[in-house]
Amino acid sequence: MGDLGYTLKVFRQIGLLKPVLPHRLLGAGRQLAKWGPGFPSGVNAAAARFPQQLAVIDDAGQITWRELADQINQFTQALKDRGIEPGDSIALLSRNHRYMIIAMVAIMQAGGRVLLLNTMASRSQLGDLSRREGAKLVILDQEFLDVGADVDDDEIVLCWADDDAPSTYPSIGTLTAGQPTDDHAKPSRNGQIIIFTSGTTGLPKGARREEPADLKPLIAFFGAIPYRGNSTVILAAPLFHSWGLINFGFGLSTVPTYVLRRKFSADQVLHDIAEHRAKVLVVVPLMMQRLVDADPALVERTDVSSLDITASSGSALAGDLANHFMDLFTDSVYNFYGATETGWVTIASPQDLREAPGTAGTPPFRTYVKILDADGTELPQGETGVIHVGNDMPFGGYTDGNTKSFADGLMSTGDLGFFDRNGRLFVSGRDDDMVVVGGENVFPRELEDSLIDHPDISDVVVTGIADETFGQALAAYVVVKGDASMTEADLVAYAKEHVPRFAVPRKIKFLEELPRNPTGKVMKRELPEFD
Repeated sequence: MGDLGYTLKVFRQIGLLKPVLPHRLLGAGRQLAKWGPGFPSGVNAAAARFPQQLAVIDDAGQITWRELADQINQFTQALKDRGIEPGDSIALLSRNHRYMIIAMVAIMQAGGRVLLLNTMASRSQLGDLSRREGAKLVILDQEFLDVGADVDDDEIVLCWADDDAPSTYPSIGTLTAGQPTDDHAKPSRNGQIIIFTSGTTGLPKGARREEPADLKPLIAFFGAIPYRGNSTVILAAPLFHSWGLINFGFGLSTVPTYVLRRKFSADQVLHDIAEHRAKVLVVVPLMMQRLVDADPALVERTDVSSLDITASSGSALAGDLANHFMDLFTDSVYNFYGATETGWVTIASPQDLREAPGTAGTPPFRTYVKILDADGTELPQGETGVIHVGNDMPFGGYTDGNTKSFADGLMSTGDLGFFDRNGRLFVSGRDDDMVVVGGENVFPRELEDSLIDHPDISDVVVTGIADETFGQALAAYVVVKGDASMTEADLVAYAKEHVPRFAVPRKIKFLEELPRNPTGKVMKRELPEFD
């Protein structure tokens, strides 16, 4: 199938070629022509095509696409009234809900820069980042007012405001009241999204995400993860992270109904799938694990048969988690391997994960992936090297002026991996995670994948440590399930049966939980040290 045939197939799948009343289709076309690909055109085109369809179901209730677009226009005007001009930066610290969407799209309609902050940001980070990036305004959920304590009161707007919101601060709700709902002219500068690296100490880097110049990235994404038009999408992954954000942004073209919750709960997700007959669930792997570990009685009585896609990314899928999930729920897992800087690299389908557990999948449409050695020479199938990628997702560099390294015209992911004979990619780990144990190259992930499949282990992370005998060795931090009992000797014996001798952990610590950020990544600097 040629590129045109493939494009038309994807457009039909996501509903772009669905019959629509001529005046609504014309209105959507005008929005795309005015704004170009991006959040403003996506929301306004959705409101033009399906104005009465629910856009968001969240903890505040329900809102249609027309109502959402109107409130975005009202908040855009409120921002302009406060002196926000094209190019100005606004920090946004928010959980998933309608007001976060209103804030993001309104800032972009005003031509501003959205500084998307991790919900684990500290007080010092928020203050330092706001100063470094020149933020004119800080929009945050009421629960984060303590984090914003160093920001001047007149620079704070509440995103989500509770019933007891202090009158000191205006909220998006109060600022939109009475404002006109008229469309806005395109600003002199395009709006921009800045995503910050996660963490709880130090100052994160800001990664600029450029809006695509055309629809090729959308075709690649939906060609590999087969969304359908007008589906209900449970967006559980955080919107401040690139994975949640890409599913929101690209999803706009399908005019879905988004289900957003401020806090993740496995029980709530199962309830939402059943009640709203959700077709798509967007998660990070830790959320998948929580769903697998949900109360068996609840799982048994909850109908999740509507679920066609469980889209996962943000961190590596541990062990055989994908297949455990599909055995319990539906054969629906699509695992996305990529990063904020690279966009996607490969996407694994349910069939890929069934046939080759642990694979990162294959490159989607118009995506080029090579395995290169240290000299930039491409390696043959089966040999491990640094993964490099090229696609249609533009990376605008970091806000400090730096960018990623390139070789052979492709961006380095910083990961090591190899292709199997079927063209499926396998990721071994970060190039700086490799541990040399007695002369053997070892990746922590091999031991992690083995231990997480132990029936009494609920969570695990493996790191490299210095070792007097072998130079380096592996150390395991383990969380044991419920009332299960496990000793270091038990764990070592299990490891000896499942991994090579040089991958058996030399040190073990049992913890009540691992320090993870909202996207599920373990914050290794917060792990306790070994004696």
